[in-house]
Amino acid sequence: MSELNNIALKILSNGKGILAADESTGTMTKRLESVNIPSTSENRLLFRETLFSSDNMKNCIGGVILYDETIKQISSSKKTIPELISASGAVPGIKVDTGAKVLANSPSEKITEGLDGLRERLKEYYKIGARFTKWRGVYTISDKYPSKLSIHSNAHALARYAALVQENGMVPIVEPEVLMDGNHSAEDCSIKTSEIIKKCFEELILHKIDLTGIILKPNMILPGSSSDKKITNEEIAKLTLKCIKQSVPIEIPGVAFLSGGQTEKEATENLNLINKHNDTNFIMTYSYGRALQQSALKFWSKDIQNIKGTQDVFNHRANMCTLAAQGKWSAELEKN
Repeated sequence: MSELNNIALKILSNGKGILAADESTGTMTKRLESVNIPSTSENRLLFRETLFSSDNMKNCIGGVILYDETIKQISSSKKTIPELISASGAVPGIKVDTGAKVLANSPSEKITEGLDGLRERLKEYYKIGARFTKWRGVYTISDKYPSKLSIHSNAHALARYAALVQENGMVPIVEPEVLMDGNHSAEDCSIKTSEIIKKCFEELILHKIDLTGIILKPNMILPGSSSDKKITNEEIAKLTLKCIKQSVPIEIPGVAFLSGGQTEKEATENLNLINKHNDTNFIMTYSYGRALQQSALKFWSKDIQNIKGTQDVFNHRANMCTLAAQGKWSAELEKN
């Protein structure tokens, strides 16, 4: 199983992180329409290909999570999208869940679906070039939630998914995301996130997962978006590290945090502080979607043929994230 560990380390090492470009067609349509660009398959491909052929793909991006539409597309250079990504030294990956649906008997919560037919889909994705995968469980915090039912159901699904992925020679990203929505405190977020991650690892171990061949993609510990109990970036970093140390087995190669509603700068600054205080053996890096793409998308929308200018914006953002993954970022560097 050491081959899985090699793949995971290739994705995470040397300050590299993951570009999460796995937005569904519906989500990508909302993103494009928000900047007044029609969401055609050609436009979706043009924006993504612009990012995937940027210079800092080589220096900063260790893996790219794709969506089913994208992994099967052909780039303008006639390479497949996985070939284009692999040419930069990054590893192509694929989101394999089919989305969060209402959890039976707890209608305010979600369960992620997509296990039916997954084994067959994984074989196909492997042939196309994917070497890692992603599955996201989502949880909300309130006085009643997350329920034990939600915590157990999503952990079980994540473990079954991970087992099938490793069976097919790929690295599973395990993503239990506690959403920022709500007025909960950072302390509540920490308690619930820790409980959720521990349950995930209980199930992963039960399903005989090789922990050296997975990547954990958790949320940072933040107060709810409507909470009046705001905390400093230093406190966010310390609480996040404490939660990881309490909850995660030492065997895993690394943690790639999601940005989850933070701005580009917030996600970068918080990751930088996590790494400044990191006293674990875990690699602590990023797996960002909007926090890597938003500025580039806004720039691109003004002139979708300005490939070089868009790539310059993306290269800068990727560089900031990679510096943060090494604890070397500073606010002054944002201005350069």
